[in-house]
Amino acid sequence: MARDTIYLCNFRVSVDGEWLCLREITDVQFDIPATDMITDRDDRDPVVIERTNLLGVCKLVTKELIESSLKYGRMLDSDHVPLQHFFIVLEHVMRHGLRPKKGLLGPKKELWNVLELVEKYAPEAHDITTSVRDLPTVKSHLGRARAWLRLALMQKRLADYFKLLIDKREEFLSDFYEPASLMLCEEATVIGGLLVGLNVIDCNLCVKEEDLDSQQGVIDFGLYLRDNSHAEVPQEGVDPANMTAVLDQKNYLEELNRHLNATVTNLQAKVENLQTTNALMKEDLAIAKNQILAVQEENDRLKFDQSHMQREHCRRLEDAKADMTAERETYQTSRAGLDHMYHEAKKKLQQETQMRLEVEKELDLQIGMKAEMEMAMKLLEKDIHEKQDTIVSLRQQLDDIKLINLEMYKKLQACESSLKYKTELVSKLEQKMSQMAEVIKQLEEKTKTVEKSWNTAEEAAQRLSLQLTDKEQIRQVLDSDLKIEKEWRMSLQNIVVNEKERIGQMQAELLHLRTVSEDYENLKLRHKTLQMTCEEHEHTLQDLAVHLGESKLKMEDLKEASRVTKEAVWTSDKDAANCNQCGKEFSIARRKHHCRYCGDIFCHSCSDNTMPLPSSAKPVRVCDPCHTYLLQRYSTT
Repeated sequence: MARDTIYLCNFRVSVDGEWLCLREITDVQFDIPATDMITDRDDRDPVVIERTNLLGVCKLVTKELIESSLKYGRMLDSDHVPLQHFFIVLEHVMRHGLRPKKGLLGPKKELWNVLELVEKYAPEAHDITTSVRDLPTVKSHLGRARAWLRLALMQKRLADYFKLLIDKREEFLSDFYEPASLMLCEEATVIGGLLVGLNVIDCNLCVKEEDLDSQQGVIDFGLYLRDNSHAEVPQEGVDPANMTAVLDQKNYLEELNRHLNATVTNLQAKVENLQTTNALMKEDLAIAKNQILAVQEENDRLKFDQSHMQREHCRRLEDAKADMTAERETYQTSRAGLDHMYHEAKKKLQQETQMRLEVEKELDLQIGMKAEMEMAMKLLEKDIHEKQDTIVSLRQQLDDIKLINLEMYKKLQACESSLKYKTELVSKLEQKMSQMAEVIKQLEEKTKTVEKSWNTAEEAAQRLSLQLTDKEQIRQVLDSDLKIEKEWRMSLQNIVVNEKERIGQMQAELLHLRTVSEDYENLKLRHKTLQMTCEEHEHTLQDLAVHLGESKLKMEDLKEASRVTKEAVWTSDKDAANCNQCGKEFSIARRKHHCRYCGDIFCHSCSDNTMPLPSSAKPVRVCDPCHTYLLQRYSTT
């Protein structure tokens, strides 16, 4: 019984699942009959020991799984501890002796590739293989293999598929496994027989909710060590072998507890980091929504301005057409003396057409700005979706903010260019207003001259009664010309009033653009300050890392120098009453052990390490500090 207990206490599964081999303790002596002991222990192959250990643990876990299922009489789920242990051990059984992949272009040597071969010989496995391939949450080959084993157990065909692999191992398993692996030996047949007993249990496993790509945990053998029904009744005296076995169990449970505590602290730190990241993402999402609302409002305003400009442009075109028709009728019926006015009206028409072309250019610019704003909205929406899906760190958020700032800077440049264009347009309109005022003055002077000529004509009509009919006709023509000139003057005054209103609107837009540019400058300054603080924090962290690395190197150099100069002195057993590391008092249960490197005396838990030394070719016992030091020294050399 003592030997079985040590056999389980030495069985450990690391977090990354890289080793599952049992190592027997050579320092503990047991009173076991000679027939039970394995002769010539040093000559045994370690691969054979690994196969034997895996077979024994698989028997133990399978037995406990079947007994717990029959005892509770219910359907097992993913939280059932013996079921979790069974999948961990089965995974190590099937990965034992798996050949590594040779080169980048070599064939695939994964456990998932072995399980994919089952569907070639068993059509029933095609459904679960296809389901595993379509799982969105499983991405690695090892995760797909774990999902396949769970679905095969729920299908109650795991033993059949395993037996199929064993029967066909001569055909294709030799390409995937080493010759001494468990799957190519007789132990695999025994494990296949054990899996037949699992057909009596019912499982309901949700494969989509499990994180099968992550590393598997540690097997807690305390669940199996509590079954002591076959133990003998202890005698009155204390058996040193049983006492050592109990202490080894206690050390194993303490180590398992420390590992679980470290795992819990790591998970708590990850949860806190995820909470802070979630809060930052929510803040960024709110900022992005506000920016989208502001861009939408600006887009609506630009649409309204565009429609207003189109209506005004149409009205101006109609006015220009009406003016052109009136001018044509006037100049057709007028006399030859008004040719100069006709040329001036023609110049005015050319100016109106040029102004119309400029308005059309401005309209095209507004349409281009609208397209840019729509493109910016699409980019912002795409940016929001990408943030919700792919942001995993603060640095990526900072890069996205930089991109947004760059886009805002480009928009500001576009707004500044449009502002410059509008200011130039305002100056041109002012020049046109001055030109129109000069034209109005000239027209007034012409009306005065026409009135004077009309007065002279009236006087001439009174004096010359003979030419009354001719002069009356001339007077009617002059009256019609005067009316046309007055109407033209009123239309010019209306145009001047409209241009003044447009100048006021452009000035209001100019003030709005200035406020927007001031807000952008404030945001830019704030971003620069935040970026400077972030860079300062990064520099301080880098300096701290450099100082810590230098101090660590100095400490290692000092330790190495002190150990080189120090001579190992073999401490006498009488001089040591307590452990040199943990300080615990020695007793019958806690034995004294010498470190073969430094010569001090330690307890078993503080010196449970073996290392080869220059003085001896075989591995000998060393304490924990000497073990870490020798490992670092051998790794550097």
